[in-house]
Amino acid sequence: MGTVAQRLAELGITLPPVTAPVANYVNAVRTGNLLFLAGKGPTEADGRTYTGKVGRDVTVEEAYRHARVTGLNLIAVMQAELGDLDRVQRIVKVLGMVNGTPEFADQPKVINGCSDLFVEVFGERGRHARSAVGMGSLPNNITVEIECIVEVA
Repeated sequence: MGTVAQRLAELGITLPPVTAPVANYVNAVRTGNLLFLAGKGPTEADGRTYTGKVGRDVTVEEAYRHARVTGLNLIAVMQAELGDLDRVQRIVKVLGMVNGTPEFADQPKVINGCSDLFVEVFGERGRHARSAVGMGSLPNNITVEIECIVEVA
């Protein structure tokens, strides 16, 4: 068992199954040593998906958890694409999108759910550049959508 797999076990984390794309695209594209992951949403392993407007239907704390669930889905895609999470050299960039009310301004606090997870799992290799932005809506009214770029070996 590799270092990242051991860390996941220590944290009590089981990766969810990778969901198929909802349209005509793929979950990830590798070019050179970069892996570009398509946006994923907050879908639990049992298929339950979190929806609603942050700041109206969903609290910041709930949305933080949704971003963490989304991060788990992204790690599952990394595992499926690479076969071994120890091949992740660095999480380079994260783009987090929050389905919030027009006045909602705590997008960074929400996307911290994913960022904190990446650092817990990958250590310093999980620290990344990031954008956390608000959206007027997201597909199927999901609370968050997150994509990332990963440097791989």
